[in-house]
Amino acid sequence: MPENAAVGAAGFVLADEPAEAPVSSSEVVFDGYVWDVRREGFRYGGATLRRDFVDHPGAVAIFALDDADRVLLIKQYRHPVRSREWEPPAGLLDVDSESPLDAAKRELAEEVDLEADDWHVLIDYVTTPGGNNEAIRIFVARGLREVPAFERTGEEADMEKRWVSLDDAFDAVLASRVQNPSLAIGTLAAHASRAKGWSTLRPADDAWPAHPRFRGAVPELATE
Repeated sequence: MPENAAVGAAGFVLADEPAEAPVSSSEVVFDGYVWDVRREGFRYGGATLRRDFVDHPGAVAIFALDDADRVLLIKQYRHPVRSREWEPPAGLLDVDSESPLDAAKRELAEEVDLEADDWHVLIDYVTTPGGNNEAIRIFVARGLREVPAFERTGEEADMEKRWVSLDDAFDAVLASRVQNPSLAIGTLAAHASRAKGWSTLRPADDAWPAHPRFRGAVPELATE
């Protein structure tokens, strides 16, 4: 049982159940610029099923909080939704040698020119479990200080930065004025965690079984 799991009625714990269906085939059917589409066959319920899904490296996001519990947000253009979204600093886990924490530290420096002394895991989530394997970890970072400015290009070249109170972010999420999932989920989690004296925060190196790379070895292909 997870250390932070609450036992409900009749000893029931609400928690996802890890499962590994035997994989009989796996191939990349679209080699994308950022991520791929993979086709897999797997045995489930006595039959072989086949599914296509986006094979995603996963990502980290950072809720950088100051002493007044203001969160630093950026506004960045996102082409698929034709919008300049408010969101926390974030980035892909596309460096094999990096831990999630190291990736978060890199992204905080690259996107908002900050580093932090204090790091905790706020919450983990999977974005679209029926269509991709993207897993995102949101960190809380405190004890902030500036570092030399990073040269940004592409969609990051004209990013706007703004400190926003956690309460104002909470109201914007509930009113659907902001749509970025890491901002929405992170804001709700941070608002709830603050109400509990931040007791729900977890160690920065906490286990992350939902991410394929940190779950363990990839199982060998099964026979049909």
